[in-house]
Amino acid sequence: MRAAAILETVLYATDLDAAEAFYRDVLGLDVVSRLAGRQVFFRVGSQMLLVFNPAATLLPSANPAIPVPSHGAEGEGHVCFSASGQEIEAWRTALVASGVEIEADFVWPGGGRSLYFRDSAGNSVELAEPRIWGL
Repeated sequence: MRAAAILETVLYATDLDAAEAFYRDVLGLDVVSRLAGRQVFFRVGSQMLLVFNPAATLLPSANPAIPVPSHGAEGEGHVCFSASGQEIEAWRTALVASGVEIEADFVWPGGGRSLYFRDSAGNSVELAEPRIWGL
């Protein structure tokens, strides 16, 4: 057996309102669900981006019908969104216009461009051409 795809990716943010505003308003992601103080979930194509408050996920779910165990991390994480070279250029313009500081913008030695910036919680966010991984 082999896992077929990544269904969800998780980042952590103590200020969920700021995280929601960033991913909704700056990156244009649709909010799927929100639980105040614990989480906000976004649809990204056929995958999900989950943003959890790390303090809230230290404990297992209080709902016995949904027995999610405790999980989580502290500190800054990383997520990379797929984009074409042309889309990356448009994203760069839109991000700068939104006041987002670009940390790095380069072409990998093997080909493919990456654009790096930070979200409201300090997580490293990347937009990259899939060919950086030969995809």
